[in-house]
Formats: sequence, C-alpha cells, structure tokens
Amino acid sequence: MSTRREAVRQALNESRGFRSAQDLYANLRAEGSKIGLTTVYRALQALSDSGEVDVLRTDEGEAVYRACVTDAHHHHLVCRACGKAVEVEGPAVEDWAASVGNQHGFADITHTVEVFGTCAECAAADP
Repeated sequence: MSTRREAVRQALNESRGFRSAQDLYANLRAEGSKIGLTTVYRALQALSDSGEVDVLRTDEGEAVYRACVTDAHHHHLVCRACGKAVEVEGPAVEDWAASVGNQHGFADITHTVEVFGTCAECAAADP
C-alpha cells in the first residue's frame, strides 16, 4: 500500500466523525504533506472499495468518509451538529430490505441506511 494512502487512512483514524475529501486534503497539506487532492480521492476510493472506510452522503449530496470500526455490515447514527457517528446494527432493516426485494422478485439485495439526528452532547449545549 502506498504511503499516501496510508496517510489518508491515518487521518481518518484520527478523526472523530465523517470527513470530506477536501477537509482531509486541507488537513494533510497543513501538516506538510505534498499529497494532491486527486490522490486523496483515489486513496479514499481504494479504501472504500476494500471496505476499510465507510462512505455516506450528506444532506447536500457530498460524500464523506470515516474509518470503519467493524468489518460487519452496519449502519450509522450521525449527529447533524458535530458529525459524531455511531455504528449500529439494524436487524429489522435487514429483514425489511430482504422482504421488499423478494416481494418484487429481486435477488442479491443490498442497501444503505443512515440515520441522522442530534447527539446528547449537542442537544444539551443547545438551550
């Protein structure tokens, strides 16, 4: 694995929540890295393809990334205010997705479910 991909992975490992490619790029450059934005995108795509990072789309449609905590299939509960993310299992979602697919004659069902809200810390800080 390239040292640049490793630098992107390390930056994600040190992050609390999901981060955009542009944000990671800016942080890496501020730390003195000579990495280019295209390289950051390529590294994120490779890490996503290998299952090492989670990717989700924000309300604005921007892709954001985070290092995976687990290799198992999971969903995310994401704070809209601070970006904190918690990996959660959703057995009812899994059953529902399979059922809907079967009802319509589909096979090899996959899905993406992300849940957004406000974490307890942000809710407490907002009177």
